[in-house]
Amino acid sequence: MATEQDVKRYLAYWFQLGRQVIAGNGRAYLLPQPVLKGDRYSEEFEDCWQQIRSQVGDCHLEGTDETIAELLSPAWEMLPCGRCDMPVPMRNLGMPALSCPCNTLPNWPNTELPSPRSPVSSEEQLKLIRDRLWKKLPSSNR
Repeated sequence: MATEQDVKRYLAYWFQLGRQVIAGNGRAYLLPQPVLKGDRYSEEFEDCWQQIRSQVGDCHLEGTDETIAELLSPAWEMLPCGRCDMPVPMRNLGMPALSCPCNTLPNWPNTELPSPRSPVSSEEQLKLIRDRLWKKLPSSNR
């Protein structure tokens, strides 16, 4: 089952590649920029997420058919795409989604560009690196 955090992360990744959320039968196109701000999602992304949450039954990611409400149901989970490794919705039971949103992105996957990502705490990452290095030092050098 996809959690709300899984769906939020899914949208954040695809927003970073320029995919929009289509709301209100095409009356609105949502694409917050920037998506990330340091170690968290940007205010623009958080505002967009709240807007999507208020109309989940009427929103879907560009290039897909499943509404956000469907993705938040127990029938779906987020797994990596077999082609590009981006998160895509997969049914727990029954037929999978018709295709990955990457299907219509020209020149994707592109391993020469940084991949979309989740927010990262630089401080936490540096602590993990420090701890790994500390473990590799002989005890006499500590």
